[in-house]
Amino acid sequence: MDDMGAFRDAVTAWATGGPGGAAHELAARLSVRVAVLLEGLSDVAAVNALAERRGRNLAAEGVCVLSIGGAMSVGRYAPLLGAPGLGLRLTGLCDEAEHPYYARGFERAGAAQHDIFVCAADLEDELIRALGVTRVEELVRAEGDLRPLQTFLRQPAQQGRAPQQQFRRFLGTKKGRKIQYGRVLVEALDPERVPAPLDGLLSSL
Repeated sequence: MDDMGAFRDAVTAWATGGPGGAAHELAARLSVRVAVLLEGLSDVAAVNALAERRGRNLAAEGVCVLSIGGAMSVGRYAPLLGAPGLGLRLTGLCDEAEHPYYARGFERAGAAQHDIFVCAADLEDELIRALGVTRVEELVRAEGDLRPLQTFLRQPAQQGRAPQQQFRRFLGTKKGRKIQYGRVLVEALDPERVPAPLDGLLSSL
């Protein structure tokens, strides 16, 4: 495990009731300056993929990209990492429906509201719209998931749904698939078509 991975683990342990000593020690040793609070691992995969495309090493820059396991957890993580705790600058990316959780959590931590970047529905929706359904289907085929997709699309519940909604639902039908495609979709983006919330987040770091 790399040092920033150890810091993420220490923060998670602290947020779930453990001691905070290890997080404090690692934050100081690694010169961590920013914590990026993300709802899940698929968001982490997407942010890291875009950073790599742009030639950035976020860990080396003192940026910790952290999955908090759902938006409702931001209220526990933000005070520990922000001004009341480690004193890091906070930023994050969230779904539109989960924005109120982020807003309250950032307010409790004394963090700036403009450092919360909000996806119209969720990040997968943003990426599918940026790429277009035809391109996403090509990527699904290239990843060897065309047959599962065809089976999924034949389900009665999918009849009548817009293709964009169908693809968005498909990405969540198997454990690990959203994480896989978080990276795949970002790597396929035209540099000029990066969704605004994702682009804004990375540009702010």
